Amino acid sequence: MIAVDPPKTDEYDPAFAGYVARISEDESIVTVLTHQMDEVVRRLDEIPQDRGDYRYAPGKWSLKEVVGHLSDTERVFSYRALRIGRADATALPGFDDQSYVPEMSMGDRFLADVANEWGTVRSATLALFRGFPEAAWQRRGSASGQPISVRAVAYIIAGHARHHLEVIDERYGK
Repeated sequence: MIAVDPPKTDEYDPAFAGYVARISEDESIVTVLTHQMDEVVRRLDEIPQDRGDYRYAPGKWSLKEVVGHLSDTERVFSYRALRIGRADATALPGFDDQSYVPEMSMGDRFLADVANEWGTVRSATLALFRGFPEAAWQRRGSASGQPISVRAVAYIIAGHARHHLEVIDERYGK
């Protein structure tokens, strides 16, 4: 497996610094992504199905919506990594992750199905990152009008998942 150094601060929008910082320098990013796949699905399996629609406060996302948000965001960021990793220099647009949530219609789904979908998305993300040659990890592009590298995308995806796992633990419980 290729060793991937953490991204420099000029490789991503400062808005993502908190996600990148959640991954320590001594962790292999591909290993983190791999372990998260098992951890997230296991932890979500431990939550009773009837908690899927739970919202910890009015106007907040349900647990199923949080997991759906993880899937959608990972899809968008993996697509960015694909484009940049394949040396596509086209500037990539931003996306409004908040507007995606109401369109998910999560009330009609089971938490287990949403968790399994996230696992499938992560599996595809891992296949993409594992298949990148060393040169692809260093490539930089532009997304949302900001610079971003392939390795920064990997760190952002992993850090974003860690962030939401913390929120699930603190706000959604079992």
